[in-house]
Amino acid sequence: MNEIIDEDLLKKTIEFRSEENLDEISKIAKNHDMFVRKIPPCNTDDKCSIDENTVRVIKIGKKALFEFIYEHMIDETECHMNVDDTSVLTSFDIDWERGEFIFCASKLDDKFGKFLKLPDEIDLKKVMKNIPDTTVSMYDDCCKYKEYTKDKLVELSK
Repeated sequence: MNEIIDEDLLKKTIEFRSEENLDEISKIAKNHDMFVRKIPPCNTDDKCSIDENTVRVIKIGKKALFEFIYEHMIDETECHMNVDDTSVLTSFDIDWERGEFIFCASKLDDKFGKFLKLPDEIDLKKVMKNIPDTTVSMYDDCCKYKEYTKDKLVELSK
């Protein structure tokens, strides 16, 4: 079943493959006014061979591409952001016209366990326009991110 994903809805969706942490995931989602969506696991045990005249093709549109980029970034948060992915909240946006993607990681909760979020005054589309690329390749060994304060991101959102 192909599901059309709304970009704004995707930004507020937590996806998971197992029900192992369903209660915890649901609690986080509720605290952040987000949705929870269970996605089916990939079945890699049923691999089929391809004959010599067959080419398997995947073609995706903007919404699926957005989902793919975002899911990859979530899966690789630890590597790309050099953080424990269970301790951060991720935020993101994409500018199709400029061909740019922004992905941010910030502390998930304060010292009292209260969930944190990016200030509403931060507009990631405007931030994208006002900062340089932080890396030339996601496959570089060097640092891919640059750190900004929340106040600086608010300033860059104007």
